[in-house]
This record gives sequence, structure tokens and C-alpha cells, in this order.
Amino acid sequence: MKAMIFAAGLGTRLKPLTDTMPKALVSVGGRTLLEHVVTRLKAAGVREIVINVHHFADMIEDYVRQNDSFGIKVSFSDEREGLLETGGGVLKARKYLEGAPFVVHNVDILSDLDLAGLMKETDGRTLAVLAVSDRPTSRYLLFDEDMMLAGWMNVKTGEVKSPFGKIDPARYRAYAFSGIHCMAEVVFDAMDSLGFNGRFPVMDFYLKAAACYPVRGFLCKDLHLMDVGKLDTLDSAASFCMKYDIGH
Repeated sequence: MKAMIFAAGLGTRLKPLTDTMPKALVSVGGRTLLEHVVTRLKAAGVREIVINVHHFADMIEDYVRQNDSFGIKVSFSDEREGLLETGGGVLKARKYLEGAPFVVHNVDILSDLDLAGLMKETDGRTLAVLAVSDRPTSRYLLFDEDMMLAGWMNVKTGEVKSPFGKIDPARYRAYAFSGIHCMAEVVFDAMDSLGFNGRFPVMDFYLKAAACYPVRGFLCKDLHLMDVGKLDTLDSAASFCMKYDIGH
């Protein structure tokens, strides 16, 4: 299995740390965020990783090389000329990912998610499997009784998006997205056929694709997850890793 790690972001919520380093190299409990994610992916059976780079790209590339690529094959998808967001980032890395299903993982997400179990959920009939959980958030994905993606909603603004027109969110199951998902090898053909190119969020693609491709939610019960996106989360993130044995 292959994997892609999103590490190109500016990390603005982690300033001033990210004024001098990329978010991926911020340390949590003595290990960088990137090392935590790579360690988890390796343990799940991933043997090839592509990392997209933009902000302090050279530092990430040097760090990986200095660590002997963590004992696996690592490639870099270069976004130095401009950030492509999550969907465009995947499409840019096409040459490294085509030919087989692959995991996509945000570099600032720490969790005890069963990654191997998630990967087993991917099959040739499903475009993507999204790891979700029942936890409070401001934005939810909406699924039908078969856990097929039907829409998205922002509970603060009341905005609802769906490829099926106007829908009643109350009739669907609402779950929080984890920032971890598996894509099937046909995903690039789907992006082509739906006219996606350049810069775009992956969720925009999923919400359009769900009208003609199966996009399924994988409900992770008892999931422990932390988004390490702000300075005030770093101390608690170290304790979180120790408590749930993440990245060791």
C-alpha cells in the first residue's frame, strides 16, 4: 500500500514556530509530526510514501534524507510554485500514486485509528473510504443508511452542500471527518471525467463525485484523535501521544 502525507501547508495557526520551520517538523513529545505519521503508516503496512512540500520544502526534504527516509521509499511532490490545496495536491502527485489504492493523511493529525483496517475497507467498487467519527465539530459529513456520502454541513452557518440538490440534514447521519482517507486507483480517472484540475479542495471533489461514484464513510468507534493545528495544543498533544501510544 502507498500513502500520501499532506505537509505543504503554511501552518499559520502554529506561528511563530512556522516562521522558521514547516509545520511537519514541529516537535510533539520529542518527535516531529511527520515522524509520528510516518511511523503509524509504516506500522500499518505502508511501504511507499509521497509527501507534498511547499513551505520550507528544502527543510522537509533534508530531514527525510537525514533520517534515511525512515526505512521506506519516500517521494516528494513539489508545490513550491504554489499551493494546490488537498484535491489539487493529490492530483499533482498522480505519477507517484497511480496503479493501486492509497492512504491520504494530514500531517497535523494524531490518532489511534486502525489504519490497516481502513485500508482493508478499500475495494475496486468504491472511489474512496473516509474515516469518520461521532465527535463534536462545526462541520459534518452527511451519510445515508449505507454510509454513502450524501452531503456536508456547517452547523455554525447553516450551510449545506450536496450533489443531490437540496436535502434535509436531519434525515442523514452526521459524522466528523478525520483528515484520513483511502482512495481507489480510479480516483484520477474520476477527477479527469468530472473536470477537476489545478487547485481545489478534496472535499469539493468528493461532494461532486458522490453523485456518480460510491464514496463511503468508515465509522471509527472509540477513536482518539487530535488536530495539532494551534500552539496551545502542543503540550496536550505530547500527553495525548503518551496516553494512546501514538508514534512509538
